[in-house]
Amino acid sequence: MQLRLVKIATLNSTRTTNQSRGFPMRVLGFMLLFLGIVIGVSIINMFKIRYLGIVEGAHTLIQSCFKHPDSLQDWIEPPLSYMHTLDDNELFWRASFVPQIEGYPFKRISKIAFMFLTRGPLPFSPLWEKFFKGNEEFYTIYVHTMPSYRANFSTTSVFYKKQIPSQVVEWGMMSMCDAERRLLANALLDISNEWFVLLSEACIPLQNFKIIYRYISRSRFSFMGAFDEPGPYGRGRYDQRMLPEVNIAQWRKGSQWFEANRKLAIDIIKDIEYYPKFEQFCRDLCYVDEHYFPTMLTIQSPFALANRTLTYVDWSKGGAHPARFGKYDITAEFFRKIQQDHTCVYNNQPTTVCFLFARKFAPDTLNILLQNSTQFFGY
Repeated sequence: MQLRLVKIATLNSTRTTNQSRGFPMRVLGFMLLFLGIVIGVSIINMFKIRYLGIVEGAHTLIQSCFKHPDSLQDWIEPPLSYMHTLDDNELFWRASFVPQIEGYPFKRISKIAFMFLTRGPLPFSPLWEKFFKGNEEFYTIYVHTMPSYRANFSTTSVFYKKQIPSQVVEWGMMSMCDAERRLLANALLDISNEWFVLLSEACIPLQNFKIIYRYISRSRFSFMGAFDEPGPYGRGRYDQRMLPEVNIAQWRKGSQWFEANRKLAIDIIKDIEYYPKFEQFCRDLCYVDEHYFPTMLTIQSPFALANRTLTYVDWSKGGAHPARFGKYDITAEFFRKIQQDHTCVYNNQPTTVCFLFARKFAPDTLNILLQNSTQFFGY
């Protein structure tokens, strides 16, 4: 019996020893196979680099193993393409980043972002091309259209590939303000943009680029109409359900066409306090694009506003829309009156240069504007 037990123990010991030897052999085999594959891939990549000039595979392999730290250039370079997949919440969050140290540790040329809010084509693009010519260092362009519209500008046009990801816009609705905030947020992604001008497809520039750049860049205020109108088209549109965020004494009205600096632009896109109130309670006969920004900014940044717009509009005929100008309105005297027959305040000093842009112009005015742009506008 004891002899049998000894034989069994000896047999089990032999099996265990054989298994322990077999297991490392299998591991060693797998390791040798893996090493062979790695060597093979390396040889192939070396062959590609040496004989075919292909370095992408090796570069990708290195990148997958080592992550290079971000450089300052990565932060300050504008996006290579305006098209992206960010939704509005993601876009506004990203665009709201603000450096906490004043000044810039690199050379920065401050630019004006010209933001076009349009349903489709830009009929005055040839006039704007003439206006922008020779000033490429000092401006950027952003275009918000209806989502279905695809522009067909030539590759040499300043408007080529300047469309941003857009959504449907309805006149007088919050979607109009959403589009304006979307334009601002996309423009804020370029850290060189210091001022932001909102324009429509029916807008034209009334001065040459240098005058407009100097006027906006030297202003101590942002230009947005914001006034207290006691009648039915002002305070009459106020809804008490906006309390406590907005009371009737704070209610303002103004033109949606504005010229804002970077700080004010960030204030507009980061707002989450007043937006829900205006979205819910400024509807129907309350045209939210006339009240949201003027009221919100009057509460938040009252001393940053010039309380006027730089975009000329003729409301003298009354109605829900301003007067529209056709080709028979276009004369030297017509523009002289706009450019000289008004008085306003600029940096707390009186001036007659009150408007830099004007709307609404019909497409049939383009040819006469182009032919006389030097005489009318100096460009």
